[in-house]
Amino acid sequence: MAAHTLEELSKQLQKIDFCMLQTKNEPSVFSVRPMSNNGDVDYDGDSYFFSYDQTRKVSDIEQDARVGLTFTAPPSLLGEPGIFLAIDGTASLIRDKAQFEAHWVKDLERWFPEGIDTAGIVLIKVSATEIQYWDGEENGRIPLAKREAC
Repeated sequence: MAAHTLEELSKQLQKIDFCMLQTKNEPSVFSVRPMSNNGDVDYDGDSYFFSYDQTRKVSDIEQDARVGLTFTAPPSLLGEPGIFLAIDGTASLIRDKAQFEAHWVKDLERWFPEGIDTAGIVLIKVSATEIQYWDGEENGRIPLAKREAC
């Protein structure tokens, strides 16, 4: 089996709703929490997550924009192995309603009842710098060109 491409990994990510977002809040202290990609996966190396502005993850990102994401998909019913993805990246915080609208899905109203007008909402953009994957048969690494978070 040949190494996976970014396009193939994108198809895998479309099937995985939740990931773990790791931030760093002190020189050697890491925090990890679940986040939903809301099905917003047309993967070019960028992931988007909505949050409230006054959270630890946002203050962590403001101090150190380097983050990690981990995704896991279980084996299929047909016995094909699942996949594990670890993404290193740089996070940026977006407070622009036009960007909110571009990444909004109706299911988010469960957490943000006023939609994109919810007070204190922020969009976290994670721009991947490297992706590592393991699928039970193949493992690899896809370095992405040095990218700046917007």
